[in-house]
Amino acid sequence: MGESKPFSWEYRQPAKGREAFRIRGGAKLSGRVRASGAKNSALKLMAAAALTGDRVTLENVPGILDIDVLAETLADLGVEIARPAPGRIELQAADVEWLFVPLEAAAKMRASFMLLGPLLSRFGRVIISNPGGDRIGRRPVNLHVDAMRALGAEIDYRNGYYFAKAPGRLIGAEIVFPQVTVMGTENAMLAAVLARGTTIIRPAAQEPEVDDLIKLLNAMGAQVERVKPDVIEVQGVASLGGATHAVMPDRIEAGTFAAAAAVIGGDVAVDGVEPSHMRAFLELLERLGVEHRIEDDPGDPARKTLRVIGRAPGEGDYRPTDIETSPYPGLPTDIQPPAGLILARAAGTSSIRETIFEDRLEWLSGLRAFGAQVEIVNSREARVTGPTTFVAAEAEIPDLRAGATLMLAALAAQGESRIHGAHHVRRGYAAIEERFRALGADVTHESEEVAP
Repeated sequence: MGESKPFSWEYRQPAKGREAFRIRGGAKLSGRVRASGAKNSALKLMAAAALTGDRVTLENVPGILDIDVLAETLADLGVEIARPAPGRIELQAADVEWLFVPLEAAAKMRASFMLLGPLLSRFGRVIISNPGGDRIGRRPVNLHVDAMRALGAEIDYRNGYYFAKAPGRLIGAEIVFPQVTVMGTENAMLAAVLARGTTIIRPAAQEPEVDDLIKLLNAMGAQVERVKPDVIEVQGVASLGGATHAVMPDRIEAGTFAAAAAVIGGDVAVDGVEPSHMRAFLELLERLGVEHRIEDDPGDPARKTLRVIGRAPGEGDYRPTDIETSPYPGLPTDIQPPAGLILARAAGTSSIRETIFEDRLEWLSGLRAFGAQVEIVNSREARVTGPTTFVAAEAEIPDLRAGATLMLAALAAQGESRIHGAHHVRRGYAAIEERFRALGADVTHESEEVAP
């Protein structure tokens, strides 16, 4: 196997119209691919830069559309943005004047709502639109708003916008969420770091992306500590400074490439991973009977390599099993689609239970076009019966993770498939077509003209 290399991080916007992937499937995958920086961490780290007027430098930033969208939103607020090298972004919020996050930004990306906490905490006011993002079930932001109110903010909702202000300074408080919320935990931390006094957050999300944000905040001068697995304590400080921080590896992207090897067949080494972040997924591979092992990363002694040796269709089937998503350290909801696709290669009936987002199982209906036997029992449960002989098809991508999974189904099928709505995938997977081509796949990214 050759050396895995990161790709340039700038997203390449198509000239006009929509985007699609043309995929000729049936070829095994072979080679190395390096995990990008984590999308679900990098966006929150960028939001944290609004807490200080000093420069915050982020390294290992993934080359995805969502990064560009948030960078543009921050620039509109007055944040200076520099990109001196691939994978590196410098942010300096010294001259922020426009404390307004418009509908256009929120409609493109749910993570824009992460600016509520830092802007409110530092400047005492912000107007921010109700967020959009992927259509994967109801994901209300009321938990974020309630957390800000617990810290003393006054928030009104009018005409699709939250009008938030903090008379004087936010005040530390105990924030008790009715359920675990990753973004809610992060937004609460971003608000509490500049609040007066102590803030206790419980139950705090335990995802490693939350801890990555804690590392950056503390490097900036904050006092944030995970005192128990599900309790975070924040001692407010008067101000924060700049810092340099490397984004953690993307465990969801790494799991997607691992799932590709399992479904399509071949020998794929995913470099730059942190296995401790992927235990639930690795345990699932074990239950399914997917051959895999952890090796030393030849390019980074601080990381590991996840190597997966998958069976191509016709070379043997996997064992059926049941999966259930849950907050970390459970199986992530974002890995549910590619994990569910592996179930289609198992000889028998498996079940999927989605506990995080209602209606996230709707993507499974798109697998039927590729030959999968899928039964959606209700908004939380589904059954998949295999083994599946995948067939080429045409499909429409509904959201980011489902889109990547439909690509895998097309790569496992003999013949040519066309996957419309490729921009969804490019929101969260850097240079995905180039990286699959480097593994031996036949994937082409195309722009589609649309009628005026």
